[in-house]
Amino acid sequence: MIYITMAFSNKLHCISMFMIISYLTLILFASGLDVSNTMAEAPTPTPGSGHDGVLPLAPKHVVIHNTVENGEVLDVHCKSGDDDLGLIHIPWDKYWGFRFHVNIWKTTKFRCQFTWYGGGSHYFNIFTVARDDTPSGETPLCRECIWEVGKESKDEKTPMCRVDGDGYTRYCFEWDDE
Repeated sequence: MIYITMAFSNKLHCISMFMIISYLTLILFASGLDVSNTMAEAPTPTPGSGHDGVLPLAPKHVVIHNTVENGEVLDVHCKSGDDDLGLIHIPWDKYWGFRFHVNIWKTTKFRCQFTWYGGGSHYFNIFTVARDDTPSGETPLCRECIWEVGKESKDEKTPMCRVDGDGYTRYCFEWDDE
């Protein structure tokens, strides 16, 4: 009888531990992304904010600023391998953003489609670890990655610009329309 009670109590212990670990894992992954359909306040870059957050699971905040030349509403649809943020409409000169954590494998990537009246349809990887979260990347690290979208002219073919923490330095790129 003692052996049956011990076996039963060990089984309950294993089931309880499994439930606790499952719950904690769910909480960790569920809190990894914070998306809201409300417009963001204009971010205020702080000096040095472009140089932190290199650890796995580092918190990130991507902010998109609608600066399209013709003053139209910017439609944005962003996705990662795990999350679809839906279609967002950003009025001209307004901001929208989302928060997430870089995954443990450092493979997090968000790709967005941008459309606006008279501007066509374009794609861009708004966040990649190689560019935005690597000390040796093409841009400084960013915890708050602020992007100005849509300033394209005949002379300038780099309509995607990430604004550095000083508020003035820009790292500009072409569309990733492939």
